[in-house]
Amino acid sequence: MDIREYMKEHTVYFDGGMGTMLQARGLQPGELPERWNKDHPDEITDIHRLYFDAGADVGSANTFGANSFKYSDEELKCYITEGISLVKKAMTLTKDKDRPMFAALDVGSIGRLLKPYGDLDFDEAVDVYAKTIRIGAEAGADLVIIETMNDSYDTKAALLACKEVCDLPVFVSNAYGEDGKLMTGASPSAMVAMLEGLGADVIGVNCSLGPKQLEGVVDEYLKYSSVPIIVQPNAGLPRVENGKTVFDVYPEEFSDVMKSFIEKGVRVAGGCCGTTPDYIAATVEKSGRGVPNPHATDDKNITMISSYTHAVIFDKSPILIGERINPTGKKKFKEALRNNDIDYILGEGLRQQERGVHVLDVNVGLPEIDEPKLLDTVTKELQAIINLPLQIDTTDTIAMERALRHYNGKAMINSVNGKEEVMEAVFPLVAKYGGLCVALTLDEGGIPETASERVKIAEKIIKTAEKYGVKKKDLIFDTLAMAISADTTAALATLGSLGTIKHELGCHTSLGVSNISFGLPLRETITSTFFAIALEDGLSAAIMNPFADDMMKTYYSFRALHALDDNCGDYIEFATNFVPSVPAPAAGAAAGDRVPAGSGTPASKDGETSPLKHAIIKGLKEKAAAITKEMLEGGADPLEIVSTEVIPALDKVGEGFEKKTMFLPQLLMSAEASQYAFEQIKIVMNNRPGESVSRGKFVIATVKGDIHDIGKNIVKLLLENYGFDVEDLGRDVPPETVVEAVKRTGAGLVGLSALMTTTVPAMEDTIKMLRKEAPGVKIVVGGAVLTQEYADKIGADHYAKDAMATVRYACEQAENN
Repeated sequence: MDIREYMKEHTVYFDGGMGTMLQARGLQPGELPERWNKDHPDEITDIHRLYFDAGADVGSANTFGANSFKYSDEELKCYITEGISLVKKAMTLTKDKDRPMFAALDVGSIGRLLKPYGDLDFDEAVDVYAKTIRIGAEAGADLVIIETMNDSYDTKAALLACKEVCDLPVFVSNAYGEDGKLMTGASPSAMVAMLEGLGADVIGVNCSLGPKQLEGVVDEYLKYSSVPIIVQPNAGLPRVENGKTVFDVYPEEFSDVMKSFIEKGVRVAGGCCGTTPDYIAATVEKSGRGVPNPHATDDKNITMISSYTHAVIFDKSPILIGERINPTGKKKFKEALRNNDIDYILGEGLRQQERGVHVLDVNVGLPEIDEPKLLDTVTKELQAIINLPLQIDTTDTIAMERALRHYNGKAMINSVNGKEEVMEAVFPLVAKYGGLCVALTLDEGGIPETASERVKIAEKIIKTAEKYGVKKKDLIFDTLAMAISADTTAALATLGSLGTIKHELGCHTSLGVSNISFGLPLRETITSTFFAIALEDGLSAAIMNPFADDMMKTYYSFRALHALDDNCGDYIEFATNFVPSVPAPAAGAAAGDRVPAGSGTPASKDGETSPLKHAIIKGLKEKAAAITKEMLEGGADPLEIVSTEVIPALDKVGEGFEKKTMFLPQLLMSAEASQYAFEQIKIVMNNRPGESVSRGKFVIATVKGDIHDIGKNIVKLLLENYGFDVEDLGRDVPPETVVEAVKRTGAGLVGLSALMTTTVPAMEDTIKMLRKEAPGVKIVVGGAVLTQEYADKIGADHYAKDAMATVRYACEQAENN
């Protein structure tokens, strides 16, 4: 039986925390759990049986950490195949053999941060996941559960791999922090947009926190998701009692909260760390197998796109799409494309973001360049430093697919039209990668002159898209603004079809509004007036120049007048800070081709941000290096640059990260930009014996048995950019290796990382050995499963809840010494 069919009429129950169950049965610190599938099969079978007896419908194979970074090909096949086999064996041993039960291949994160923030290429990650999933499918898994993912890009790689190598049902579950976001900043709505678009069958949340703490995240999933929701919380927070890990939420409380989730509409329930069969039994007993809220998975009909941090919802408030990353009519931009001047392109993106656009249009099409390669590069580079969703704008389907494959989120796709060959080429890409597709109301006959003909093309596009599995909510129609200088009735056809498509067909609409005024004087007057009329007729989104003052005035005024701006707050802020733009200096520039006054010199509102600080804060690597080099050649003291430019810039980003106004990817790109600056400084410092920028030595490691080094690598990068010499021992590091490194380097600080509850005991063993062999060293610990209480119990000097907390502690220790 297909679990997707079973789920239509039943609440589905997963099992609980395999790792903590194994610990209770003797799994030793640093021991790899998957090896138990071969070495202790009876123990694994018995754990599965206990969960099935408790009422679980799905047994998750003991394969969470099974990937080719951890095991040889032979081992990988052995442990995965055995893992699936043991779940199926347990089904035959359970007390109720006749009810439907399912074996899930459990896929966890490969534990590496993907480029541009880490060192692992996206396609390599897809290949690693694909190898694991292919073996699981061949072994007879009934479904795949991708779980405990704390990065949106890593999640996409795993889901894409699953879709490309098998047709099994796929459930995807992410691990959220106390702030309700993933480690790299994604909100639940952002993940809903991306995962639905990529075709996940079930999506949701697991691990990290207890059920009550996940309530806000669960509610957001239920609000936006049109596919079933899975929730698998921890049994609260871990602590140590008598040398054992225990949790602070018990089955009674756990099952009460889970019952409330199921009544709200959660369709799949289970547990994660610390949840024994008793937790599952209590939840099944209280909630039953019926579906108390069957309409929770109805299509919400929400049109949305996303970046790696947030979703943009197309609703009543119009969406602004910045048009300036486009070579049309822009001589400087064309030169930047030909010269591969990525910094210039990034600057255009940053300036538009600062002007308040919600989405960036990205078009790099020139006949003489390699568009697939450049569009892919520009998409990645923009997403590295800007958290706005992008509109992938190209007629080259090879370039389109390459950019969509590597896009971190759910993109807009510009565009498709009513031509059969175009729909045949584009809609399969939309169906595979997800996206909101801009649909132009033209076909083989060209652009119709009348509104009714354009509406007919829209209806044809909707029907054809449905055949490819692309829903109407993922189409946004462009009714084509044409120059009224050539045809004075052009605006009427555009506006007439726009209104009909929006109000009668129920689809969102988009326009490249500036086309309307082509060939006329005072273009901005015509364009902004047309924009206002289109907004009244139901325009959902506009591709526009955010430096056109009248356009921005129209936008903020429209929102205020239509009660879309609480207390007129956005309008007041815009009006209060308004600085008129000035025409671009290029000869013959269009009246709408404007830039903000003073835009050539980046500055903060208080006027104190220097060019180097600005480059570091914005993550502009090449610019940071060039500015630093120029400063050094001009006689600036290298240590002065570090203390007055680099460190203050990093501090500003760090403060934003701690206040949740900036996210981890921005923190990492700023760190990388500062690293580029440091490289220039080191060149000069190497010629000055006796001088150093080092603030001390720091040994860092992921503890024995744990292969997840995302957190460790982030801390390493930040520490190095704050001037520390970091000895990185890597992953799966025995206590003896850590002690040896501390003695050899004379380091005064050690950082230990662990992601899983099963490897925290190895952290405690390492601390004990350090206390004995290197009693003077200060130890800071971090990881998803750790708490302050847990850190205190295992003898750490400091618990760091995130990377910046480690940096702050290290800096304090350096100053005290």
